[in-house]
Amino acid sequence: MIYWIFLVCAIAAEIIGTLSMKYASLSGSPLGHMVMYSMIALSYLLLSFAIKRVAMGVAYALWEGIGIIFITLFSVMLFDESLSVLKVIGLAILLVGILLVKSGVRKAPTASATRGNHHVTV
Repeated sequence: MIYWIFLVCAIAAEIIGTLSMKYASLSGSPLGHMVMYSMIALSYLLLSFAIKRVAMGVAYALWEGIGIIFITLFSVMLFDESLSVLKVIGLAILLVGILLVKSGVRKAPTASATRGNHHVTV
């Protein structure tokens, strides 16, 4: 469970870091750049902790996909960026892709499920 919390925190850090990048580019504030660098570094660090137990494909799909969805929505609210029908369709397709990647992952068999299976396969 803690690894999923790492992943959620990594996604939040990525969103904050990327939005800070936009803020820094508009305002010229060095604070925006400092927040951006620290949040993106923290995001990668937390993602590296998450993939110890969360499948890498799933973790990366969630990290990047959910990040893109929220960054797009916050950019519309905070920076008056446009949200066209094509963007909405693209975000919906992205969400479907994330769900497909997540549903395609199987759990590793437990030790009790493999107990007694001592045959060697060549």
